[in-house]
Amino acid sequence: MDNDTLFLPTPSDFHAFPYDPPYSIQSDLMRHVYASIERRQVTIVESPTGTGKTLSLLCSSLTWLVDEKDRARKGQLLQRSISSADPSWVADQALDIRKRELEAEDQAYEQRLAKARKTEAQFRMLARARVTKKQRMVVDLAEERLDEDAYLPDEDYEDNQDNFSPAVRALMAKMYKNNKCDRHSQEDEPSCTKIYYASRTHSQLSQVLPELNKLRFNHLALGSVVQDQTTAANTSRPAGDASCHKKRAVKDADDDQCEPDQQQWRTVSLGSRKQLCINEDARSKQGDLDEKCRELLEGKQNKRCQYLPPAGDDTRMFDLRDQILASPKDIEDLATAGRNAQTCPYYGSRRAIPQAELITLPYNLLLQKTAREALGIDLTNQVVIIDEAHNLIPTLLSLSSVRLTSNLLLTSLKQVSVYYQKFRNRLSATHALHLKRLTSFLDAFRKVTMEWMTERSKAKSTRQDTEVMTVSDFIHMLGRKVEGINLLEIETYLKRSKIARKISRYAVSVSEAEKPGKHPSGVATPPLHTIEALMLALAGASEDGRLIFSTMGDAVEIKYQLLNPSALFRDVVEVARSVVLAGGTMSPISAVVSELFTYLPQDRLSTFCCGHIIPASNVQTLLLTKGPSGSNLEFKFAQQSNRQVVSELGQVVLNFCNVVPGGMVVFFPSYTSLNFAREVWSQSGLMDKFSVKKQVFLEPQDSSEVDMILREYGIAAKSQPFDKKTGAVLLAVIGAKLSEGLNFSDDLARAVVVFGLPFANKNSPELQERMRHANQVELRSRAKRPASGKDAATEMYENMCMNAVNQSIGRAIRHRGDWASLVLIDRRFTSAAIRGKLPHWLKANVTGCDTFGQAMKHLGTFYREKRQQRTLG
Repeated sequence: MDNDTLFLPTPSDFHAFPYDPPYSIQSDLMRHVYASIERRQVTIVESPTGTGKTLSLLCSSLTWLVDEKDRARKGQLLQRSISSADPSWVADQALDIRKRELEAEDQAYEQRLAKARKTEAQFRMLARARVTKKQRMVVDLAEERLDEDAYLPDEDYEDNQDNFSPAVRALMAKMYKNNKCDRHSQEDEPSCTKIYYASRTHSQLSQVLPELNKLRFNHLALGSVVQDQTTAANTSRPAGDASCHKKRAVKDADDDQCEPDQQQWRTVSLGSRKQLCINEDARSKQGDLDEKCRELLEGKQNKRCQYLPPAGDDTRMFDLRDQILASPKDIEDLATAGRNAQTCPYYGSRRAIPQAELITLPYNLLLQKTAREALGIDLTNQVVIIDEAHNLIPTLLSLSSVRLTSNLLLTSLKQVSVYYQKFRNRLSATHALHLKRLTSFLDAFRKVTMEWMTERSKAKSTRQDTEVMTVSDFIHMLGRKVEGINLLEIETYLKRSKIARKISRYAVSVSEAEKPGKHPSGVATPPLHTIEALMLALAGASEDGRLIFSTMGDAVEIKYQLLNPSALFRDVVEVARSVVLAGGTMSPISAVVSELFTYLPQDRLSTFCCGHIIPASNVQTLLLTKGPSGSNLEFKFAQQSNRQVVSELGQVVLNFCNVVPGGMVVFFPSYTSLNFAREVWSQSGLMDKFSVKKQVFLEPQDSSEVDMILREYGIAAKSQPFDKKTGAVLLAVIGAKLSEGLNFSDDLARAVVVFGLPFANKNSPELQERMRHANQVELRSRAKRPASGKDAATEMYENMCMNAVNQSIGRAIRHRGDWASLVLIDRRFTSAAIRGKLPHWLKANVTGCDTFGQAMKHLGTFYREKRQQRTLG
């Protein structure tokens, strides 16, 4: 078979795109993503907010998926034709029969989903008509604690492949296999090619489905039977409903979308139990919801969760699965569908994974191998799109870290010891052996921790309160007895036997029996789960792992940190067909490549940066190096507590308040610098002067207050007409709650001001180790240093800083008609190295201001022009 005939050429047009014509940067982005998927590449895409990034990613990837399905059908039919030794007329007849069979399968599947849509509509009507009463469990979760046999481990744990009981595994077995289903006429349930679309939060993922509904895919294109070359070409990229071919009057994110045609993508939104659990009785109790769910799953009869059908009764779960696949649903819709069907949407969504074509999920479920295995996610030859990917490296480092305290370690040791002493005569030899090894590890770990703490107490004046050690050094400190233990074997035992939960529940029961009423009700997370995570990290660690011991009052905190984020992500890259990392601000892209993809060959890695859809006249970027008094502005860490420097910055803000209309957002390097500036400005009366022109708001440190502050700020920023220089000023922190994920569009941010460069604390032991590791990797690879001559550690340090700055300044321009000034205040911004790491779409239009007067002149001219345009418009 000629491979060239099966290669998919990159389309020149994407007819499913809802706006005709798309912007050139959107067409370029879609072509790049399509080609990257077809060539099995990893690609890094920077597309500024407001350029239709999500819509372009969906359109290009789903267009490829349609073409891939047609290619797969062609391959099946061509292979069958080639392999046939019969006469040509017999082969043609066999081919025609196979075409009809495929068409019949597609029609039968569509009819099934259509039936599910009708059922779902009926459920919604019934839900609106009835008064839903809260269902409560008849038996309390704690009743089982009286039966000591319930705490004995399962003897068949060797056969367990997940964390669930045999009954639950039997219920979910069909999710992981291509098996037969009597419920649907013995049909196959194959796993199809799919696209995994991940982002950091559910709120960000909630924006995906509205964009999906705008696309104009022809209903018959997906899963259509491959016909002759001409017909296939016409159906693979359909023109869609002519009524949707609207010319854009205003091309921005606020345009009215086309009515969706008949295409319904099989979509699944994956979430945690916190988002999807519909058992109000379990949700209302204190404790860990995951543990309560697992306890309810393992219960029998009336102790079992009423929303999960018993093993062998697949009807309700299959019905919910079909309803999930019948029409795209976000997390809230999924929970509602589960309530209407009285069936668990958490497990229903997992059941729908094999047949889904588009799966949306948060970072943590995609990036953690254990989470993928638990969900039954297989990324082999699948397409992975990670949006908001500027957060990918910090997320990978966070997911790979494990924190525990000496108190938790002691609790774990005590629980295991008590459990073993109680049940040792009833345990099998295998269970007893693993528990004895676990006890030895925990006891040795406790001794090392106590000895470390004692040494610090004796020589406090000469020893630091923090120590970093390699994994091999730590294992050696545990002693020869522990060095010979296979930690991965014990971790596997803990995972498959689920004994950590039984040990924890027994310990809680004993404590409550000894001191009734002294312990909070509810199911807690077993302490051994943290130990299990640490053992897994230690077992798989190489020279990239570090253990950090630090004092925490009278206790010791132990943290495992993986220094190389690519180690965790490599599992995804090596099995997936293609990986797309997309973000509004991925600059500096060199940082992403150097930390994640140094091992990839050049032909498998590509990048794409596009300009903005806004006119160049709508954004003004100024580099301010001098204050009103003529002094140099350099907001280094030492100057952040200098009253004279902070007072000078206050004068800058006061002058800006006189010319900037609407809202102005001012970013500080840290909460400490923000609080110090507030104190100095309040004492000098500058805060009162700000208030004459603009109402002043400060970013709260308490997350619960953020929504209220934003609401009040929004009202104040928009409350005044353009020709009055009033509005609001919001003092915020780079890298904190307001610097990313929020839209300060239009009057919410007519100016974004950044004070200084937010370099991370170099005294942090984690950062020191990461920088040291970066230089070691550079030496081992003998990589050529950049023209700047900076080592890998310095480059990484600067990249971390500029990534945070770029996220902050990206809050302002959110759609085509938006406009704002971006003012970067610090003379270090003028250096070529720092300036070169600004977003691609800003680099060409940056203006350096030698004096404060020049900056004010540029600002005044910019806002006068916008005032005139609004008056004329």
